[in-house]
Amino acid sequence: MKDKRVLYVSSEVIPYLPETEISSMSFEAPRMINNNGGQIRIFMPRYGNINERRHQLHEVIRLSGMNLVINDLDMPLIIKVASIPKERIQVYFIDNEDYFKRKATYADEEGNFYKDNDERAIFFAKGVIETVKKLNWAPDIIHVHGWLASFLPLYLRNYYGNEPLFENSKIVTSVYNQGFDGTLAKNTIDKVRFDAIDDDVITELEEPSYVNLMKIAVKNSDAVIVGSEEIPKELDEFINTLDKPVLKYHNMENFSQAYLDFYSSKVLK
Repeated sequence: MKDKRVLYVSSEVIPYLPETEISSMSFEAPRMINNNGGQIRIFMPRYGNINERRHQLHEVIRLSGMNLVINDLDMPLIIKVASIPKERIQVYFIDNEDYFKRKATYADEEGNFYKDNDERAIFFAKGVIETVKKLNWAPDIIHVHGWLASFLPLYLRNYYGNEPLFENSKIVTSVYNQGFDGTLAKNTIDKVRFDAIDDDVITELEEPSYVNLMKIAVKNSDAVIVGSEEIPKELDEFINTLDKPVLKYHNMENFSQAYLDFYSSKVLK
């Protein structure tokens, strides 16, 4: 993996959010690539419960200032950056006052799922892609973690499909047993249709459940990694029908060599 560029796009990363399978792997995998001579970038949302002062986040003026259109509304994109202590790793944060100022990640204090989580996910996907374009940094691999990042493969393949910077990028999606109950907003599919993405690509969004979001993500990926020991049965069966490389679950203690081999021999082959 020496000098290979790997873009990590995750809904959660430690030390900025509590430790989960997603947040832990979204730190350990980039660190492993970093230690093996690869180049990395990490992107995550700048949720309002991330302490900017403690983690020393600061805005990157040259990357901020763009507006992204979400469901016919102009939403300003703010980019912040921080360095993970004791590691030579920078994390880029996608921010917007309307979507990410609230002091929680996915739900309010009563546990009610935010009604605009679909728009937040679309904004995050577009924000990452537009920022990487501004950085002019062409990734060899784009590795997606977590459902809030799950629109990225769909948008990269269908909305940014002719973008030359990504023409050789391979997308890997990790699937975890860390989703949500119920569905996103019922009109999620209309918000994606607004971006002129064909209906036949997004039929699963008629019912925007966690399983269906991940189905769309893996359909638009080049390879899949099973990130949890157990994942929803329907998702497991769906992945088994795909004609693309799949890496079975490896725990945190022994994932390194498996991921390196998978990246180099299956994804970049």
